[in-house]
Amino acid sequence: MGTPSYTDGPAGHRTPPARGVPRRRHFADRPRRSVLLTALMGLTALYALLPLAWLVINATKTQKSLLDSFGLWFSGDFALWDNITQTLTYDDGIFVRWFLNTLLYVVAGAGGATFLAVLGGYGLAKFDFPGKRAVFATVIGAVAVPATALAVPTFLMFSKAGLTDTPWAVVVPSLVSPFGLYLMWVFAAEAVPAELLEAARVDGSGELRTFFQVALPLLTPGIVTVLLFTMVQTWNNYFLPLIMLKDPDWYPLTLGLNAWNEQASTAGGHAVFNLVITGSLLTIVPLVAAFLLLQRYWRSGLAAGSVKG
Repeated sequence: MGTPSYTDGPAGHRTPPARGVPRRRHFADRPRRSVLLTALMGLTALYALLPLAWLVINATKTQKSLLDSFGLWFSGDFALWDNITQTLTYDDGIFVRWFLNTLLYVVAGAGGATFLAVLGGYGLAKFDFPGKRAVFATVIGAVAVPATALAVPTFLMFSKAGLTDTPWAVVVPSLVSPFGLYLMWVFAAEAVPAELLEAARVDGSGELRTFFQVALPLLTPGIVTVLLFTMVQTWNNYFLPLIMLKDPDWYPLTLGLNAWNEQASTAGGHAVFNLVITGSLLTIVPLVAAFLLLQRYWRSGLAAGSVKG
């Protein structure tokens, strides 16, 4: 029970409040509403949702109505299911092959990058060794370097090794995630108490057992957060596959849809803009589903990593 508040009475005496009478909240205790902030958030939501609405609306149109109708409203013919069928069967079902390629790159690349980030972040957070400051500076510097700046050196290196135009040319560079490593470093430092690790070691637990049975469950929110970041980065990766791959059978969805989009500008090419839009809609469905299913983990992971004190 809380302590009752007293009010000043006559002659300086303080009288307790009457029982059963709820305490009035002061106006200052109420959260203030900012019209400017609400307007800015509304504009941000509009900016994020308008392209998605355009994509959903135009995925319901045929190739002809796509060019003849207003972009932000439906046409007379609802062709979503026909567009989905044509997208999955066009050119001997090459879209399905691109989807499986993207899934391979995400599972092997993003999954491997998350695993390495968890191991590296935990080790850097919980163990002291010579050169740790240099490692920290290297990680921060790697985060600051854009991926496009490393694309050409990476291509030359893989070309010398004879790995271009193979899945390894996309998977291996995706295994390195400096931002994921830094995020796991910060999260592990706060989420895993040193006393808990010491207690496990005193009980005779080895380092591997301590990591998998004690630390790993505590790192779950951070792991999911890093996994979502690396998954989105690998799923939307365009520039690296563009310079590494020539065989369309190994294209991810980003390159494949771009190839369909450029068909209209090639000699004798057939415009399939309705399939490009429908394919783009199908491409983002797995990402939206992953964020919705895992949001309770990655939100807590971001919050825990941001309150380092």
